[in-house]
Amino acid sequence: MSTPVHGARRTRGHDVLVIGGGLIGLVTAWRAAQRGLSAAVADPDPGGGATHVAAGMLAAVTELQYGEQALLDLNLASAARYPDFVAELTELTGLDTGFRPCGTLAVALDADDRAQLRDLHAFQLTLGLSAHWLSGRECRRLEPLLAPGVRGGLRVDGDHQVDPRRLAAALLRAAELAGVAFHRSPVVRVIRSGDGGGTVTGALLADGGVIGADRTVLAAGSESGRFPGLPDEVLPPVRPVKGQILRLRVPAGHGPFLSRTVRAVVRGSHVYLVPRENGELVLGATSEEFGWDTTVTAGGVYELLRDAHELVPGITELPLTEMIAGLRPGSPDNAPLLGPTALDGLLLATGHHRNGVLLTPVTGDALADLLTSGELPDYAAPFTAARFVRQEQSV
Repeated sequence: MSTPVHGARRTRGHDVLVIGGGLIGLVTAWRAAQRGLSAAVADPDPGGGATHVAAGMLAAVTELQYGEQALLDLNLASAARYPDFVAELTELTGLDTGFRPCGTLAVALDADDRAQLRDLHAFQLTLGLSAHWLSGRECRRLEPLLAPGVRGGLRVDGDHQVDPRRLAAALLRAAELAGVAFHRSPVVRVIRSGDGGGTVTGALLADGGVIGADRTVLAAGSESGRFPGLPDEVLPPVRPVKGQILRLRVPAGHGPFLSRTVRAVVRGSHVYLVPRENGELVLGATSEEFGWDTTVTAGGVYELLRDAHELVPGITELPLTEMIAGLRPGSPDNAPLLGPTALDGLLLATGHHRNGVLLTPVTGDALADLLTSGELPDYAAPFTAARFVRQEQSV
């Protein structure tokens, strides 16, 4: 049982407290407020964290992996929501989210990559997905700056992009307009009361404040797996997965560089280039299991530029404007943890791994439904934390 918080400055209670102000936390609070709930967000830098580092690919089809069919359904449901979702945000806030319905081209640079991409295409077709095989010549016709050695590729017209930083700014503004309260202080721990496991009743902040809430949503990204104040059996199985990305600039007057997101596997490493309409080009991303380290390394930068140069040789002529690293919240099956926990008053919206930007609309809808009706919608039901408890019991 949690010890009482003596001498703390208590704020008025809320229906919902969201711990974490990334895209997932912001959309959860905003949608809750739209449903008439009193909502608050606790985060010292809302809109920062992994959101600030993400490239913003909405790649339900091109990021499909074997064994992730259930996650695919959730990804597709969220991708279908995106046009209306960003239109609503722009209408409410007047802010552009950088959404581009430009499609994606995944290419192969050697025979092995081509065979692997062919297998992925066959798998996509068995699931009824829309993806079109192109020859190397057809790929270069679409994107003339591709390397001459490209052996073939997949054109996926439904995999688009958004600018996560602009999206976060729009969500932050929308939440403010909806009356969400923001507490820009780190959470020291959640507060529990009652016997046994107790009930989560809010959080203690580093500035001494206490936020009371009927329900608390843990949306703290990679930090969710070690969050203070929770018993070990309730902590979600979320770990940090490091990603390094680069931002480059296409000079004015240079002419079009790429018309769509381009991605490939080069010597077993995934690389992608995401062109923004404002001339920015995002290059990523490494995937490293190095704990909590967020250092930008010479090796990571070198590997990204080397692989991208093999894909699009002209990239080395562009100015490099930013090198940054962040931590994705990975889960054991690469899918999010949504909904109730074994602890009363505590809900989860975390563990989105590489799909956090893509799953923002559907996560907000699912959590809003849960907070207002007490039940997760059917499409989100497979993604509760209970699936890992069942797996442990069956071992």
